[in-house]
Amino acid sequence: MTEIIQIIIDALSLGSLYALGALGIALIFGVMRLVNFAHGDTIAFCVFALLWPSIDAAAVVFAGHLPTVLLIPLILLIGAGLSVLSEIIVFRRFRKANPATMMIASFALGFVIRYFLLMLYSSRPKSINLWESLGESIGFLGARVPLLQIVTVAITLGILGLLTLFLKRSRYGLEMRAAAENFTMARMLGVRANRVIMLAFALSGMLAATTGLILVTQTGTVDIQMGASVMLIAFIATVIGGLGSLTGAVTAGYLIGAASVLMQVVLPLDARPFRDAFVYGAVIVTLIWRPNGLFVARSAKQRV
Repeated sequence: MTEIIQIIIDALSLGSLYALGALGIALIFGVMRLVNFAHGDTIAFCVFALLWPSIDAAAVVFAGHLPTVLLIPLILLIGAGLSVLSEIIVFRRFRKANPATMMIASFALGFVIRYFLLMLYSSRPKSINLWESLGESIGFLGARVPLLQIVTVAITLGILGLLTLFLKRSRYGLEMRAAAENFTMARMLGVRANRVIMLAFALSGMLAATTGLILVTQTGTVDIQMGASVMLIAFIATVIGGLGSLTGAVTAGYLIGAASVLMQVVLPLDARPFRDAFVYGAVIVTLIWRPNGLFVARSAKQRV
């Protein structure tokens, strides 16, 4: 029983990380039909913001010396600001272009962010000590579970709940949902395109910052490529869930997390290094069964 509880917590914790990443991608796709491949580099940028005081004495952001109550909102604002800035400078120019052009632009933006970080910090991974107390284990239903896993699941569920309320109860959330269903009709009914798109990018940036904070707390290292692996799984989860479907993205994120943990447990020792191959094989089977994803959003079927 103890092992089962540990497996469930591991699956929920890993799935939460993937769900947050997939949700950030799905938000942008729902409004703009853009698969933002720069999302992973946004995650890395937000984490490297924690090291900004080490650049030089004239650093303008002293994130590393701030208390938690100020540090977390600051990193969230950095993520939102970077995403909104990328929309204004880059993606706004390509709104009338085809999706392939916007996707290539997102690749280019990701490389710009990555090499900017490389220029400042080099490619060597760096250690960072953030919230050591979260690494302690606590008793949970008879099992010893790292506190960080409980916090990760709780934060993800809280974000999902708040985002659901925002999308269903607030005016701006309703405008985002309307734009995701039919962007042209929403504009004809008075929805301001720039406001809706910038809000979607801001929320996506904050989700990237949250993902980065969780990831760096788990690993204790900061690396230029740290957002790439999360971005890959998040993109796969978005496709499996159904492009443009927020519910599908979150569900698929948890399913992939559960599959990864389950494979690690049930596979023989000799086969465990090939765990990802089995997971991706399950992804292929799922897409053969449901080519459009588990949940098909109307915005993914047609964008007028």
